[in-house]
Amino acid sequence: MANVKTRIDEWSVRDLEDNSTLTIAVDSCTELGNHAKPGIQVHFMGTIVNYEPLAVERWNYLAKKEGVTDYLLEKHSWMYYPDRYVKTYLVTGTPLKAKVEVKTRSSEPVIKEYVLPMQF
Repeated sequence: MANVKTRIDEWSVRDLEDNSTLTIAVDSCTELGNHAKPGIQVHFMGTIVNYEPLAVERWNYLAKKEGVTDYLLEKHSWMYYPDRYVKTYLVTGTPLKAKVEVKTRSSEPVIKEYVLPMQF
């Protein structure tokens, strides 16, 4: 069976300093990762974060090891400036969630969460 991608959400946060926007797109996928199981992809600034079962299982383990419920995916986030960023998280618990936090120089942080189609 082929992977079927369905757009769940697409949103932007505008920066009034230079009139630029940070756009986030979230897709549901029927097959992601080595086990071809359902997952979610988050797209921003040419980056794709795959919330696929093997990666989520590892992130969930690391979150529990660190004792946090919102596990920041540092390698999959854009955080070069403290006043503008795109942070991606795994929110542990039931249900597991993908969380995206976007901040521009002229906006407050905008946070959205998406339920993941897997549990551990």
